[in-house]
Order: sequence, then C-alpha cells, then structure tokens
Amino acid sequence: MPKVSLASRTVVAAPLLAGYALDLLLADPEGWPHPVRTYGALIAAGERRLNQGPHRFAKGALLAGGLVGGTFGAFWLLDKVLQRLPPAVGLAANSAWVYYGLANTGLVREGRAVFEVLEREGLDAGRRQLARIVGRDTARLGAQQIRTAVLESLAENLSDGVVAPLLAYALAGVPGLMAYKMVNTLDSMVGYRSPRYEQFGKFAARLDDAANLVPARLTAALLGALGGSRRSFRFIFQYGHRHKSPNAGYPEAALAGVLHCRFGGPNYYHGQLVPKPYIGENPRPIGPHEITRVARLNHTVCAAVVAGIVGWLWGRKK
Repeated sequence: MPKVSLASRTVVAAPLLAGYALDLLLADPEGWPHPVRTYGALIAAGERRLNQGPHRFAKGALLAGGLVGGTFGAFWLLDKVLQRLPPAVGLAANSAWVYYGLANTGLVREGRAVFEVLEREGLDAGRRQLARIVGRDTARLGAQQIRTAVLESLAENLSDGVVAPLLAYALAGVPGLMAYKMVNTLDSMVGYRSPRYEQFGKFAARLDDAANLVPARLTAALLGALGGSRRSFRFIFQYGHRHKSPNAGYPEAALAGVLHCRFGGPNYYHGQLVPKPYIGENPRPIGPHEITRVARLNHTVCAAVVAGIVGWLWGRKK
C-alpha cells in the first residue's frame, strides 16, 4: 500500500467533510449558481449543433467524451493552480465543489415536499410537485403512485446523486467528482430511447451505466444493512436485475425490501404507456409517514459513505 502524507490526506478529507456539512445545512437553494446548469447549457448547445444528419452515434460519443474529458482536465488544471495558493483558498474552493457534487439533502427535502403537498393540498398539487423530481408523466397518478414514485426516486438518486459522486471524489478528487457529474448530466439530458436521442445519446447512456455499476450495488447493500433488513438482500438478487436500467433496480429493490412494499409497474412517459416489471412482492399502501423513515435512511447511508472514505484515507500508511 503506498504511503500517504498527513497533509495530502487532510487536503482530501477536509473538503469532503466541509462539503458534506454544507449540503446538510444549505441543500440546493433555488436561484443559486450551480455548475450543473453550465453543464446543461454546454450539452444543449452541442446537441443542437451535432444531433442531425448521419453518424449521430459518433457525434454523440464525441460530444460526451469531449465534455467529460474536458471537465476532468479543467478541474485538474484548477487544482494545480489552487496548490500554489494559500491552503485556505484551496480548502474553500474544493469544499464548494464537493457541496455542488452532492445532492442528498435537496433530494430528501424535495421528496418530503411531495408527501406534504399531497396531504395538505390534494392530488393535483401533489402531481405538480412530483413532476419536479421524476421524468414520468404525473397527470394520471393516484396518491399511492405518487408516494411510490417519490420513494423510487430517493432510492435511485441516492446512488447516482450521492454514493457515486462520493466514490468518484475518493478515487480522483474534485476532477473525478465533477467529471462524474458531467456523465450524469449527459445521461439525464440525452440518454433516452427516443427517436431524437436513440443514436445520439447511446454513448452517454452507456457511459453512465458503467460509471454507476459499482455505486448502485454498494448503495443497495448499504440500504439493506443500515435498514436492518435481511429481506432487502433477497430482493436485491431477486428483483435488482429486472429493471430496464442495469443499475437503478438494485437500490430500488433494496428499499422495497426494507419497507416490504412493491415498486415499479407500468407508467406513462411522454404520453406513452411503458411496461415495467414490479420490484417487490407486497402491493401494500405507502403511508404518509413513511417518508420520514426513508429520509433518515438516505441520510444514514450518505453519512456512512463519507465516514468510510475518511476512515479509508486516515487508515492508509503515513
């Protein structure tokens, strides 16, 4: 195992802890600047220019590879600049990047808001609130489907919005974290199986699948272990692979095991009914209070991963 100096471990661990604390305190306030908005603008501009004519797969791969590689390179150069400045400047900058890379508290708050609006204002308001965090059509959903959609989203995004970026940071610092966020943003914008994106977004979708292969399964294991559910591990193996996504089904199956409920099933997307398998075996109603348990579990998993990374850093040889 390679030796790691006290200073280099602090440079990695301190921004991680500070960024995690900022996420807990601030979440993602609306109207604040965010690098993902810049990512989105770059992707949209590239898609408008390149997603036409022949060779769309190659053009999409060129855009995705260029943006991901360019993001990593830009933050690598920035890191070199920060190393020449007073340590406090580097700590502040890297803490901000970790904060921007995490999406746990904001997601949990959005999920709570859907449950609260649904109870307080009724179905129509609940559907509108849900549309802020899911891609499916919400206009036909009942109360049970709304609550189920929120919990599915919390499980899936715990993987690609929390565990995956934290692992990317542990492996490759801020450049790895921000490059991962570009991968995830590309998938959310062009990684669809639709006439417009089937070819152009295929490379981005496959890149996102590869980047989330380990995080999704680690997230599922943590949900089961920290949720204290043996059933979760049976569900992971029984249902995790049934999702259309090679990754999303695993954390969803784990959470379904914790709650002993059923996720999945057919849903409307862009006006079309899309058949989807069920994940879980108990089609019981989801109660309004259950968001509290799931929110607590999401926070527990996030804290465990942060603590695990810090422990791994400080456990390495000096």
